[in-house]
Amino acid sequence: MPKTGHAGREPEPEQEPAPQTQPPQLPPGLDVLWGRRGSGSRGPKRGLSIDAVVAAAIRLADSEGLEGVSMARVAEELGFTTMSLYRYVASKDELLQLMWNASAQGAESLKLEGDNWRSRLRYWAIVQRDMSDRHPWITQMPMAAPPLAPNSLRFVELGLEALDGTGLTDDDKIRILGLLSSYTLSEARMAYDAERAVAQARAAAAQAGQAGAPVRDETHIPQWSFERLLRELVDERTYPRLHRLAWSAPVDSQPDLDEREQFLFGVDRILDGTQALINRTVSHG
Repeated sequence: MPKTGHAGREPEPEQEPAPQTQPPQLPPGLDVLWGRRGSGSRGPKRGLSIDAVVAAAIRLADSEGLEGVSMARVAEELGFTTMSLYRYVASKDELLQLMWNASAQGAESLKLEGDNWRSRLRYWAIVQRDMSDRHPWITQMPMAAPPLAPNSLRFVELGLEALDGTGLTDDDKIRILGLLSSYTLSEARMAYDAERAVAQARAAAAQAGQAGAPVRDETHIPQWSFERLLRELVDERTYPRLHRLAWSAPVDSQPDLDEREQFLFGVDRILDGTQALINRTVSHG
């Protein structure tokens, strides 16, 4: 006769403990940023850390552009062998992700200034532009997918928060942030490329002088703005509207100030469009 439990019931089989599920493996780089990578078999190198590696890479990128960053150059900057770096960073692509996250340091404590969604979102775009101007190599970063580093996502969260109470859907909010970010990075890249072109022209002039060739006065190297180039290139008969645009106002002698104003003009027009979308959403709600 089989054994039975209380009230004549057969005993229930013992339950085996449920296996602990492991979080899915994140792509390389993100697993480091989000603390999902296990410790490797190779121990840490004394005097070296992942923060030191990333800081050295950022110093190189700030001074030489993204093309100046390689595992070998970073190792040289730190005074270690290239192989030592691979204890902390698996590849240059992974290093770029770490640099991107570090460039947005401070996002976790950032407070958006302003008393309404528009002023806060305008400030959000300005912060992103200022960050790109401090680290212009950001505009050279490959962008196959939206940044998913912790600091980047915190910054996106702030942008979404600025749009709280507008009545917009979450999909519309993230599209607006993407539009602002794309515009900001594009404007920053054009400004950076223009500065580099001037610097390269001056370097070429200086090198020609060292070689004994006639040298132009560096102060007379043209600072080409869009309007100046139009005046140089278009004639009134072939391009009547562009010609009128080029000669309708004096060319500002301070192109940097012009560039900033043009950037903010674009930001304000995107925000105008956002306000129109909010009005339409509310009226149809």
